[in-house]
Amino acid sequence: MSSFGGIARCLLVSAVAVGAPCAGAQAPADTAPACANACAVQRQALTDAWWTGPLLAPSAGTLTPGHFLIEPYVYDVRTGNASSYGTLTYVLYGLVDGLTIGASPTAGFNTVGGAPSSSGIGLGDVSAIAQLRLFRHRPGSWLPATAFNVTETFPTGRYDRLGARTSDGFGSGVYATTLSLYTQSYFWLPNGRILRMRVNASQAFSTAADVAGVSVYGTDAAFRGAAAPGAASVADVAWEYSLTRGWVLALELNNRYQSATRVRGVEQVADPLGSPANARVDAPAADAFAIAPAVEYSWSPNVGVLLALRVIPHGHNTTRSITPAIAINIVR
Repeated sequence: MSSFGGIARCLLVSAVAVGAPCAGAQAPADTAPACANACAVQRQALTDAWWTGPLLAPSAGTLTPGHFLIEPYVYDVRTGNASSYGTLTYVLYGLVDGLTIGASPTAGFNTVGGAPSSSGIGLGDVSAIAQLRLFRHRPGSWLPATAFNVTETFPTGRYDRLGARTSDGFGSGVYATTLSLYTQSYFWLPNGRILRMRVNASQAFSTAADVAGVSVYGTDAAFRGAAAPGAASVADVAWEYSLTRGWVLALELNNRYQSATRVRGVEQVADPLGSPANARVDAPAADAFAIAPAVEYSWSPNVGVLLALRVIPHGHNTTRSITPAIAINIVR
C-alpha cells in the first residue's frame, strides 16, 4: 500500500541522515522536507472506493439521467421455528438531473412450525419511489449529500380470507406513504482510507383496510371489520469502511417504532337469530432495535454483492429474529 511505501522511504532517509557525517546545519534542513513528504499518508480517492451500500439505509444520491439501478435482495427472517423467505428488488431510473424514480416489488414464502406453510410463492405489496436531491456532496464542504424520498406502497399482496393458511399472508391491505430524509458523508481516517456514513430517518402513514376472515392482523374466520395500522418511524445510521478498492466492511444500527394498530369489527354467528358480537383485536405499539453487520465486494464501480445479517436481539412487543440476506447491486 502507498502508506507502507512512504514509511519505508522515511526510515531510509532517516538512516542515511543518521549514518552520514555531519555537515553542519545544512544536512538536517535538506533531509527534513524529504522525510515529511515520505511520511505523509496519502488519502484514498473517492473514485478508488467501490460501494454497494449497507443492508437497510438507502443512498442519499440520485442516478445520472438515463441510467438504471437494479438491486435484488433475497433474505430469510428466522423467528423461533418459523421462517419468512422473501425477495425485494429495487428498480430505479434517473429521470432528470437530481430526480430518481422507480419501484420495489416484493414476494415471499412462509414456513411455520406446527401449521401449514405457504401454498406457494406469493406477491407482496409493491412500492413506487421518487427521490429528489437536495444537496450534492462537494469536497471540502461540511454539508452531507442529502435527499428527500417519497415512497407509496400499494396493497397488492394477499392479507385476509386466508382460511387455514395464515402463512399465505404477504401484504397489509393498506396504502402507505413514507416520507424520508437521507444523508451521506465521507470521512478520511488516519490511515487515509474512507469511512462513508449514512444517517436516515423515515415516517410512514397508512390508510385503513377492510378485513374479512383470517388475516395478517390476527383475526379469525368469523371476523368482519377493518384494520388501521399505526404510524411507523425509522431511524438508521450506517458506516462503511473501504478496506480496499473492492472490499468494504459495513455496520448499521436501526430502530423502528410502530404505533398501535386498531382492529375493530364484529364476530358473525351461524345462528340467524343470534346477534353479531363486537370484536377488537388491536395490536399494541412495538419497538425494535436491530444491528446489521455486512461485507460488500464489488467487481467494478457498477457491479457488486452484499452479504449481511440483521439481528433483532430484543424489543418491546417484538419477536427476536435473525435475518441473513444477500443482494446484488447493478448500475447501468
